Amino acid sequence: MNIKNYNVHPSIFFIIAALLMAYFFPRDAKFKYQFYEGKPWRYGLLTAPTNFPIYKTDAQVKEEQDSVLKKFQPYYRVNQEIESNQIDKLRTDYNNRLNQRVTSAYMQYIEKMLQQLYSNGIISPEEMEKLHAQGYSQINLLRNTVSSPHYVSDFFTVKSAYEFIINNCPSSLNRSLLQACDINNYLIENVSYDTEMSDRVKQELLQSVPISSGVVQAGERIVDRGEIIDSQTYNVLRSLKKVYESKSGGNQRHHLMLAGQIILVFGIIFCYWLYLWSFRIKFMHNRRNAFFLICCIFVPVFLTEICVTYSIFNIYIIPYAIVPIVVRTFFDSRTALFTHLIAVLISSIMAPFPHEFLILQIIAGMVVTFSLRELSERSQLMRCSFFVFLSYSLSYLGLGLYQDADLNKIHWVMMLYFGINLILLMFTYVLVYMLEKTFGYLSTITLVELSNINSGILKKLSETCPGTFQHSLQVSIIASEAAAKIGANAQLVRTGAMYHDIGKMCNPIFFTENQNQQNPHDGLSFEESAQMVISHVTEGVKIAEKASLPKEIIDFIRTHHGRGKVKYFYNSFKNKYPDREVKDELFTYPGPNPFSKETAIVMMADSVEAASRSLKEHTVEGIQQLVNKIIETQIADGLLKNAPLTFRDVESVKQVFIEKLKIMYHTRISYPDLKKK
Repeated sequence: MNIKNYNVHPSIFFIIAALLMAYFFPRDAKFKYQFYEGKPWRYGLLTAPTNFPIYKTDAQVKEEQDSVLKKFQPYYRVNQEIESNQIDKLRTDYNNRLNQRVTSAYMQYIEKMLQQLYSNGIISPEEMEKLHAQGYSQINLLRNTVSSPHYVSDFFTVKSAYEFIINNCPSSLNRSLLQACDINNYLIENVSYDTEMSDRVKQELLQSVPISSGVVQAGERIVDRGEIIDSQTYNVLRSLKKVYESKSGGNQRHHLMLAGQIILVFGIIFCYWLYLWSFRIKFMHNRRNAFFLICCIFVPVFLTEICVTYSIFNIYIIPYAIVPIVVRTFFDSRTALFTHLIAVLISSIMAPFPHEFLILQIIAGMVVTFSLRELSERSQLMRCSFFVFLSYSLSYLGLGLYQDADLNKIHWVMMLYFGINLILLMFTYVLVYMLEKTFGYLSTITLVELSNINSGILKKLSETCPGTFQHSLQVSIIASEAAAKIGANAQLVRTGAMYHDIGKMCNPIFFTENQNQQNPHDGLSFEESAQMVISHVTEGVKIAEKASLPKEIIDFIRTHHGRGKVKYFYNSFKNKYPDREVKDELFTYPGPNPFSKETAIVMMADSVEAASRSLKEHTVEGIQQLVNKIIETQIADGLLKNAPLTFRDVESVKQVFIEKLKIMYHTRISYPDLKKK
């Protein structure tokens, strides 16, 4: 992510993030007290601010509504046109054809029975089955606008109506002739379920159930500090909370709440901005760093907003401790802790129990800061994650015992949430890798991986340039020790030193540490030899870029000779041709000069280690003189003028070099031969 290419002031990121966080904040009114039934009231005296009803619980309301609905009887409507239409149809059929088969007595009997059946009501089998299944013995029957109770047992279906007509046939009529009259043609359902009327009456019954059971008068005492919240008091508090959170002041209230959230968030972000400008100004000079740090605040706050607004998961599942871990990995402990503090402060505004939330998260952040000095191994992350889980668990247990003094009232399910948090923290190892690739950072994990001598480039270096490889190892040892002494990044120095001479793989025989008897420089001019030596810097950069090594490692390759000269060939040229003009650029490394403590240390260590091999005797005085001479010469040549080293740092580096070289070249004792008897 090449954010630095955009011409944006870093402060803009903070302003945009603050506006976004305030915009996404929940706008609902929030009751400022937290309470539990059976636990003591933790605040002062509470009186009713205004008149408000004591609401029944949802369970109570539902129980009463269910009781009312038991008295409900569904509504069915009679279609009176069906009876008259079917009787008219019977009369027409009799006049047209049935009079040829049966006498008028048959027609009169059928008409009489149809009137009786349609009066009782003919209903579909499905509706009849539903009424029996729901246990209704009586319903309300609507004729036009008049409703009257009606027994379900009085209804007929088409089948039972036909059987009723046939079975009640008088003895004066022939049943076979009666069946030949096609009675089914005149039997259809005339009663149907009235959905609209039934739903309206049912809703009226539900609304008739009162949702409150009393009223609390303004100024009436509710509860005082230390009193146990019984079921009655809990119901009053719950009702007050419901009234408070349901209040709506229109657009004015919405705008005032938004203004308050903006002021609060901007105030917290401004404190963070002041910290960075006051104590970490170098971070603010880099837009990439500013964007990364503000993202470390915005992301957990945004997750908190989602959690609180939609209640998807418990807030303690969110791994807030990832913030100090990743910030510590790429920056420093103080910035990590401060960034974590800002993130949890803003998140606590939305948290259900802000005091408890703040205590647990701040302790977890401090545990991360103290337990994770660097992240170079998976075991370090696992240990840190376990400590975070332990801090959450013990802090929560301590708060619970302090407030309730009863183990039975501890919500042990919270331990499950802390366990999920622990598992999510384990994924920080993967997250660090993703952030490295996204923001172009370099973590200690990557440095450790790069310093593996069995990795691609270093393994090839050891095979093609064994002398150079041995030299690089020695440089990495003394340079990393010096870096640790003056508070520089020792792991970066160690890895950078391992790669600083990889360019020599292109022409290994031209460097003395890789030569046997012949010296190929004997057949070259001083200028050509100098260019051959200088080329190991440019070739090293090409190899590193092709292998996609981090820029921080490539900087060691570029700067390990700075803008210095190839002194051996430069001095040899001047000594042999004192009257000829020297073209300095032919003997000068491309540079640049070291610009950090780390690159400066590697430059000094490289020169000192290489020169120490030329000493005939490695005495303490000889090593001291060599180290002092080389480093003083580099200072005099201006090679270290861009490095942020103090005189004390330089002296400390010298002492480390001297001590390490003394150990490397100490005299070994000779083992005596076993004398023969």
